[in-house]
Amino acid sequence: QKTYLDCVCLQYLLYRLLNSHCFCLLKNGMGLIIFFLCAYVPKTEAAHCKWAEVLKDLERIKTSKDIDVSLYTANADEDEECQELVMRCFFLETEVIIQECRIKNCSKTQDVWNIWKNGHESLKNNKLTSTKSKKCKECEEYEEKNFTEFVQNFVKVIQRDCK
Repeated sequence: QKTYLDCVCLQYLLYRLLNSHCFCLLKNGMGLIIFFLCAYVPKTEAAHCKWAEVLKDLERIKTSKDIDVSLYTANADEDEECQELVMRCFFLETEVIIQECRIKNCSKTQDVWNIWKNGHESLKNNKLTSTKSKKCKECEEYEEKNFTEFVQNFVKVIQRDCK
């Protein structure tokens, strides 16, 4: 009998809640529209690119004059099944930039550090799902390019991943 009583109490509380002033808007069409819009907005925000912060930091460092280093640079148009390995290569190369910035005490050190940190956090949460196919290269197999070209390709790869 106690469980039946609890059920009745719960139903009564739900009845009171639904008839309260905060839910009276749901009784008309405009209220329903507002409710659905509010329910939809968080989903679209959550679906944005997981690399958004990395892209912002790449934009900040791309014009840096005090970073002068050659880096293994993957092509932005690598095969789709190699995408995760390509992304890992870019984040590995950011470690080289961090070392360069430490030596030269460059102005963008914090931005580079943020790129590395955000990238490794995202990659750490995702175990490597790409199978090592014969198409995919090791990082060191890519051509070394200057910092500007590296950042441009990095941005293209991230934008491709976010589509």
